[in-house]
Amino acid sequence: SQANFEEDSQKQPAVGRWKTLMPSKGSREESETGCQDAGGVDETQSTEQLNVSRLRSSSVEIREKGSEFLKEELHKAQKELKLKDKECERLSKVREQLEQELEELTASLFEEAHKMVREANTKQAASEKQLREARGKIDMLQAEVTALKTLVITSTPSSPNRELHPQLQSPSKAVFRKGHGRNKSTSSAMVSAASQNVTPEPVSHECKEVDSILFAEFQAWKESPTLDKSCSFLDRIYREDVGPCLDFTKQELSELVRVAVEQNTLTIEPVASQTLPVVKVSAEECGGPKKCALSGLARTCKHRIMLGDSGNYYYISPSCRARITAVCNFFTYIRYIQQGLVRQDVELMYWEVMRLRREMSLAKLGFYPSEM
Repeated sequence: SQANFEEDSQKQPAVGRWKTLMPSKGSREESETGCQDAGGVDETQSTEQLNVSRLRSSSVEIREKGSEFLKEELHKAQKELKLKDKECERLSKVREQLEQELEELTASLFEEAHKMVREANTKQAASEKQLREARGKIDMLQAEVTALKTLVITSTPSSPNRELHPQLQSPSKAVFRKGHGRNKSTSSAMVSAASQNVTPEPVSHECKEVDSILFAEFQAWKESPTLDKSCSFLDRIYREDVGPCLDFTKQELSELVRVAVEQNTLTIEPVASQTLPVVKVSAEECGGPKKCALSGLARTCKHRIMLGDSGNYYYISPSCRARITAVCNFFTYIRYIQQGLVRQDVELMYWEVMRLRREMSLAKLGFYPSEM
């Protein structure tokens, strides 16, 4: 190899000895003998020089071949490195493209999920709104069905219901009642149509003026309608109208009637259309066809009342019936307002309440239609 060649080149072989140009006399013999020896040394020296030159040429050739081999290997390594660089660059681009696609896919999935949530919330809100509207309609329809059942049950040939048969009403009264034709009572006390006919003269023939205190109390109650009589609006009506109108001679029975009217559990029915039941209490307490159970006076009783599901019937006179139905009409109307079934202006509702209060006042004073 090259290292051995360099070591050999550094070791120079001994070519021969230095000859004196002018040998001394004493050394002639030695020179003669030395000539013979010099011939052998020259041959040896030439052989060694030939070997050295051969070694040098072979080392140069080895160097050249080694450098060419190294150059080829270097060139191959450079090519492989370039290919690897290109492959790395390609893989890097693929990775970037995959990351971008993954980000876009993630964003689209999140957007789709948010869209689905928004649509679900919108559908849920719409469904809840439809459910509330449906429940409101169901409540209104149930109230109307109850009122219609009450009107149908209480309309008999001997005592026809004038609300169910408007042809029996006078034209003026029919026009006056047109505004509240749908507000049928859900109370059992609304079975009487005659109570509906206790109407004043047409509105065009009377003058009206709104009382500011009463109107303010009604407006305050209308903002949050309730049947609690602790509010100023109902407290006044209880004191001035409901209480006096339901204050009969028989105090204990009067209190039961008032509670039944407030709870909407009182039933009025004509005597002629029903078979007289077996009365659980004595006829003296319940009255009879000729005696009013509320006033205790001898009167012709065409109707009787039942409080809840007790099964006890009490015969009442036309005057007592007018007073009870007047109060029931008032409670029915304010229940409709509370349930949101009255779609009128506040002032029109106020005047309807005042008309119902006037009916209670007239009934308390003893005024009632002849058909009672």
